Amino acid sequence: MLRAAIALLLLLVATRLVAAELPLPATGDVVGKLRSVSARAADTLLDIARQNGLGYNEITAANPGVDPWLPGEGTPILIPTRFVLPPGPREGMVVNLAQMRLFYFRPAQGNKPPRVITHPIGIGLDIAPTPQGLTRVVRKAANPTWYPPESIRARRAQEGGEILPEVVPAGPDNPLGTRALYLGLPEYLIHGTNRPWGIGMRVSSGCIRLYPEDIESLYDEVEIGTLVRIVDEPYLFGEVDGVPMLQAFRPPAAPQSPRTAFKTPVIARREIRGRAAS
Repeated sequence: MLRAAIALLLLLVATRLVAAELPLPATGDVVGKLRSVSARAADTLLDIARQNGLGYNEITAANPGVDPWLPGEGTPILIPTRFVLPPGPREGMVVNLAQMRLFYFRPAQGNKPPRVITHPIGIGLDIAPTPQGLTRVVRKAANPTWYPPESIRARRAQEGGEILPEVVPAGPDNPLGTRALYLGLPEYLIHGTNRPWGIGMRVSSGCIRLYPEDIESLYDEVEIGTLVRIVDEPYLFGEVDGVPMLQAFRPPAAPQSPRTAFKTPVIARREIRGRAAS
């Protein structure tokens, strides 16, 4: 039984990693494909999203009417892993804020054709938006230390009375997670998170967040000096087998409150069931 469980876990991890890497089409701007899965009794939409390389915004938009916390065993869940690539050069990293996706264009290597690696992201709150522009990766750090900028410390204190320390060492309480890519834009990073359920939401102070497993994979791929282009393209046009395709993105969700935004699905599910029973 133990061996079977380990084998299943490895299969799930392998499927998750492969799903983020897609061949670039010879023509057109559409990659990936749509598919569906059946929810298990213990699943939330957030669980299914993370297992399939999606953010909260993507999984909920593709499955309207499905309870994010209690979809129900056997419920068919659409997995929207067909993407129209953002316009512009296929070089380095492209972050589309409206799409809440990061695309890393891996160049051809020997006999290996060029591919695109894509990950869902969390971005800045309305009051602390992620900036647009052209920059580069200027530094990389594993298990980074966080030095909260004075602006963030002041805002947290004013909004909720939270007193942030001047230095947050590496560890489970560090919001940068286990890996960080520092950009040429001062105080802005692409990094992991210790609160993965905020991927697909406006949750940060302007930085770009990835699932822990995604940032660790990307960290190994990306070199210092890699070009990073941050855009906000809410309408993307492509073509599939001669048929025009449009993807339109509404403004990404902001959490209702810090308490509800960052609970794990298990905790939130227990609370919902407790309320239903009371």
